[in-house]
Amino acid sequence: MRAILGLLATLLVLSACGGAPAAGTTTSSGSAPTGGAAATTPVIIAWLPNESGADLKDAREALGAVVSETLGRPVEHRTTTDYIIAVETVANNNAHLAWFGAEAYVQARDKNPSVVPLVIPSGADGTLNSAVYYSWLAVPRGQEGNYQEGGVYKLDNIQGKRFSFVSNSSTSGFRVPSATIVKYFGTMEQWKNIKADDLLEGGPNNFFADVQFGGSHQGAAVNMLSGKVDVASFCDVCVQNYVSLVEGTANQVGAVYRVNDDASEPFDKFPGAEFVVIASVPVLNAPFVANGTMLTADEIKRLQEAMTSDAVANNPQIFATKEVLDAGYKSLFRKTDAERFLVVEDSFFDPIRALR
Repeated sequence: MRAILGLLATLLVLSACGGAPAAGTTTSSGSAPTGGAAATTPVIIAWLPNESGADLKDAREALGAVVSETLGRPVEHRTTTDYIIAVETVANNNAHLAWFGAEAYVQARDKNPSVVPLVIPSGADGTLNSAVYYSWLAVPRGQEGNYQEGGVYKLDNIQGKRFSFVSNSSTSGFRVPSATIVKYFGTMEQWKNIKADDLLEGGPNNFFADVQFGGSHQGAAVNMLSGKVDVASFCDVCVQNYVSLVEGTANQVGAVYRVNDDASEPFDKFPGAEFVVIASVPVLNAPFVANGTMLTADEIKRLQEAMTSDAVANNPQIFATKEVLDAGYKSLFRKTDAERFLVVEDSFFDPIRALR
């Protein structure tokens, strides 16, 4: 197991999420001061499918309130069912802000160099050093023995299985796991020429027997829980509101998670279902991004100052405390110690570019 974890840890990279075909958007409005044309023009925040659910409405609006107060403008939340649409919304100057994974950010910036990182959430110690989440490969409980040899988890037997990614726009739901798989199997004669793009389609002559895309991390997990696929890739933070650790160590190979009895959609059909993590790779946290074509340099600076403030770091509607979570609040970020937002430069995401 130590060898496998060592292999996976070499792929320490960047942040979050993905998307798939079938698209749509919904909106909701925040409040802000009224005034002239500039003051009444809404700031549009685009959200990936993972953060677009109704259960996260209050968390989205808590962040929207900070933006509205800082810029003196109303906020419109543009939720999506497709990652590609979210990326295009920002790249095509139809959204001012978004929260993207590193891969989606890089794709948006490739299309529009005016797209820049705004802030990222820190790790528990309040620094960039621990600013990571995890990309998992997971299987239904009861099937984990198929991916062990002598009690040690190995990737070998994922070949030929039915597999679910999130989207090819996802960092932890495609870019990281595909790089992990290519690195591992590329040392074998049969797969020495394998590339990430070879993993996008299944079939008798392909690496996987079948490939599905969940459209969100939640969707990929449900593909596995429902039996549509044997193995799925998704991230820990994207399912943290729906599952609980019941055995092992969080984010370590062999950890067992159970769907909460009161889990909301799309997990509500699988209360009590359990799955096992067979691979876990650390990934640098996801950035909020800003569109420099639609926001001025001064507005971006003001947003960075506001979002990195102590007031935001200590706002339990943004960095949710245990008490708030225990009361049923669904959060985007959690406060376990000194978590806060930090400013980073575009070069911070160069490691994800190196995986492409």
